[in-house]
Order: sequence, then structure tokens, then C-alpha cells
Amino acid sequence: MPHSKPTSPGPLAGGAPLVDAHCHWFSRPFFEALAQESPRAGTPQEHLRALTEATGLELPAEDGAEHRERWLDEFRRQGVQHAVVFSSHPAETPTVAGAVAAAAGSLTGVAVLDPTAADAEAKAERLLGELGFRGLLLFPAQHGYRIDEPRVAPVLEVLDRVGGLAYVHCGLFTVPLRDQLGFPRTAQVSLADPLFVVPAANAHPSTRFVIPHFGAGYFRECLMAGAQCENVFVDTSSSNAWVRTQPEGVDLHAVFDRTLSALGAERVLFGTDSGTWPRGWRDDRYAEQRAILETLGATAEEQAAVFGGNAARLLGLTPARAGA
Repeated sequence: MPHSKPTSPGPLAGGAPLVDAHCHWFSRPFFEALAQESPRAGTPQEHLRALTEATGLELPAEDGAEHRERWLDEFRRQGVQHAVVFSSHPAETPTVAGAVAAAAGSLTGVAVLDPTAADAEAKAERLLGELGFRGLLLFPAQHGYRIDEPRVAPVLEVLDRVGGLAYVHCGLFTVPLRDQLGFPRTAQVSLADPLFVVPAANAHPSTRFVIPHFGAGYFRECLMAGAQCENVFVDTSSSNAWVRTQPEGVDLHAVFDRTLSALGAERVLFGTDSGTWPRGWRDDRYAEQRAILETLGATAEEQAAVFGGNAARLLGLTPARAGA
């Protein structure tokens, strides 16, 4: 049955902060690194020009401070009090770390890391210590490992010592930017089953594991992992187009309904997957998800938890830092 188009949502109950728990920073070093690594013939400059012409994307400013201020202005304009922002390529890690440090507590950084690399444990120590990141972004399908493998454990132990966040991307893995730049699709989706998170989460109880996009096709397995482990959370980010792979009757309304039933509102984190210009922050996704929870009869308190309270609690945000 078709659902009505969402309208602009009102403020959250009790003045609760709006926190986006899943954004990509996508700074200039990110685009330049991908263009440099592209397997296609041509210079990085040619690759970037072709990318912008094909997609309509705007390349970020070369000045990292200008890029930072553009995003902070956008968040303020949209009423987003805090955002978790990802370093999606090691080349942009210093830029993201600098942005977080300069953002006066309105950003939290999470850095991509391949935990199977020879120096991964030392890198994790530096990211979560000196560079001030709050968690790690892990891609088992892309980097070719299972999250519960012994070789991943040293990095998870670093996270456990600091009570960090492990964003574990599960399920379908497609990156349109990589497709546009000619990278072959080599992701091993079978390695990214949320059920592999269960042993890792049980072994590292001080780490909070976040499975983005409701498991991106492994929806049932995502709920099973969350039902099994209290330190497993789910985020709501992206278009969630993966629902097309599910049995008949599974749409985003059903996904939210079943998630709230299985995990409770307290382990659901709102996210948009925002990261590119000229689109900016995905207010359409926020409006859609607020409308869905209204339709499902979620209480004002439950909505406040999903759209900010849960993330604020995980990130240890004070009311001042959360903008409340």
C-alpha cells in the first residue's frame, strides 16, 4: 500500500537533540585519493572532472576549513545539533580529525580501518588516542575478513579498552563513487553477515557495535544479532534500497516496526548517510523516518530516543555539547 509523502517534522519531545549518527565527511583528500587509485587510464584531474560531469557532484573546497564550515552551517540550518562523521578513506583521516577538533563539540569522528593490515593495532591506538576518533568504521566485505576472526581481535580489544564504537558494515556493498571511477566490484558480501558480529560483541562487551542500514539486506540476521547481544545497535541510514531484495511485504515501515519490536527504541540510531554536495544534509530522509514512526504510533519519548537520545548517550554528549 502506498504511503503518504512525509511533511516537515516538528521538534523532538522535551527539546531532545537531533543527532545524525551516520554521515560521511567526503573531503577533498577523499576524492583525490580515489581519483589517484582509479584503474582507468587518465590523470586524477581527468577522473575528477569526468566524475563531476557524470554525477553533478560538487567537489569539496581544497581548503579543509572551508569544507568544515560549510557542513557546520548546513547542520545548524537544518537543526542538527550533533553529527557522527566518517573518515571514509585513510587519506582524509587528518582532515576529519582536524574538523572534529575545530568543531567545538558538534562533531564526533569515526575512522575507516582495515583491521587485517599488519600495523592495524598500532593505527587503532593512534586513531582512538592521539587523533581523537570515537570509533572505527569496518568493512568486512571490502577488506576480505569476518569480524569474528582471531586476526581482527587485537583491533577490537583496543576499542574495548576505550569503550569505543565499531561501525560494522554488513550486507550489500556498493559505492557509486567507486563505480563511476571504474573500480571493479570485489566485495565478498558473504563475509558481512551480522551473525558474525555476535561472537565479537560477546567477546568485547565494552564496545558498542553499530550495524548500519538495518543490515543492508541481512535484515533478519541483523535483528537476530541485536536480540542476542545488548551491545549491538542498528542505524537507519541511507535510502535503504536494499528492501527491494526482501520478501513481499517488507517495506521501510515494516522494517522499523520489526526493529522496534525486536530491539526496542533504545538501540536504534537515526542516520542519513549524508556526505555530498550540492545535496547537503538529507532532510528528506529525516522527514520520511519521522513520518514512519508517527504512522507506527511510536511515542514522543521513543522518537526522541531514536533521533538523538540514544546517540547522545553512546557518545557521552552533555546537553551543551549536544546543542540541547
